[in-house]
Amino acid sequence: MGQGPRIAIDAMGGDSGPEVTVAGAAIAWQRRDDLHFLLFGHEDAIRAELVKHDGLEAVASIVHCDDVISGDEKPSQAIRRAKSSSMGRAIAAVKEGEAQAALSCGNTGALMAMSKIALRTMPGIDRPALAALLPTLGANDCVMLDLGANTECDTNNLVQFAVMGAAYARVVLELERPRVQLLNIGTEELKGTDELKDAAAILRGSQHLHMRFDGYIEGDKLSRGNTDVIVTDGFSGNIALKSLEGTARFVTDLLRRAFTSSARSKLGFLISRPATELLRHHLDPNNHNGAVFLGLNGLVVKSHGSASDKGVANAIRVAARMVREDLTRKITEDLANISAQNAQLAAAK
Repeated sequence: MGQGPRIAIDAMGGDSGPEVTVAGAAIAWQRRDDLHFLLFGHEDAIRAELVKHDGLEAVASIVHCDDVISGDEKPSQAIRRAKSSSMGRAIAAVKEGEAQAALSCGNTGALMAMSKIALRTMPGIDRPALAALLPTLGANDCVMLDLGANTECDTNNLVQFAVMGAAYARVVLELERPRVQLLNIGTEELKGTDELKDAAAILRGSQHLHMRFDGYIEGDKLSRGNTDVIVTDGFSGNIALKSLEGTARFVTDLLRRAFTSSARSKLGFLISRPATELLRHHLDPNNHNGAVFLGLNGLVVKSHGSASDKGVANAIRVAARMVREDLTRKITEDLANISAQNAQLAAAK
């Protein structure tokens, strides 16, 4: 199937199924024609969409699957149908070497559970983490993890998240030494839990890693653009992410209401339309689509369930870039450096 990245796609996942996932694959392929796809799901439904995109059939194979994991299905139930569902088969393709990354717009909990069981965690990683890109006022987006995979984390988990997040930022943000910070209730060294303080101490001593540890960051600074990687436990991370998304919707809805409240407001909207369009584009989740499960023996990307075809294409771009830049190798090397440092510290005591 060629030398480019091979992406396994759960074509049935998300709100619109094959209509959007196949169209997203077409956009991604038009941007980089070395991509190849394995599309998992109902063959007739996928083929009906595939023929709408000239040339895509030559780089896409369909694998028929009878089962589809619903959005409200419990992970424990979904796991039982891993071998017959489009989601489970896409993940299995990565495990078996048929694809180099898997992508789904479907049930997040089911995708994480299936991925952990099928791919297992990398050596040196206790728990995988969910990472995503957040828009900022800076020159680039920032990586944030964990966003919900682990509600409770110890010191080692946070350090491992920092290593994985920095490696991911090096790939997707093209940064040589990403700035890394731990989410905390204050920036002072004495604030925070013991786990945060201990993780900070370890990261401060890790000067040889491909990152720059800049201490703590508070919740009101997440989008300022002054950091590249924000590390936290999944409980706090998920709350922070939902708060940011809710605030973005609040701002856009408030502006829409203000600009339609009177004839003068509508005139003001026409004058300021270029600025409001820039704001809408910056806050559009489709432009930052593609959360990643880091720490597994294989690459898995989670797309928004409501993503547009352009959003799916961006998620595919993230997956392909991780393949090309060999993200797993980068994480392995940095984990080895951390382990060597810890061994030296233990020997010195």
